[in-house]
Amino acid sequence: MAEVELTIAGRLYRVACRNGEEENLRAAGSLVDAKSREALAGLGTLSESRQLLFAALLLADQLVDGRQAEIQTVIDPGLVERSEQLAQRLESLADALEHNAGAA
Repeated sequence: MAEVELTIAGRLYRVACRNGEEENLRAAGSLVDAKSREALAGLGTLSESRQLLFAALLLADQLVDGRQAEIQTVIDPGLVERSEQLAQRLESLADALEHNAGAA
């Protein structure tokens, strides 16, 4: 079991993790620290618990926005049709090139 020191909202935390997961934990801690500082900058003086609450909410908001963007992605049928036409055109050009190369 590995242990990582994280500084979040100006406070040092020792957190245990599985061996090999240290860098992921450091990266996650960095995100939480950045969001806690963002919350503090936007809202002014906060208790430590409220600062971490708002950091968690800011991170969760990013996740929710990302998922909604994925869900709202709709394939344009016109774009699909044009892509298929282009693919057919490229195939016929490749066939013509092969035919001309064989005749030469």
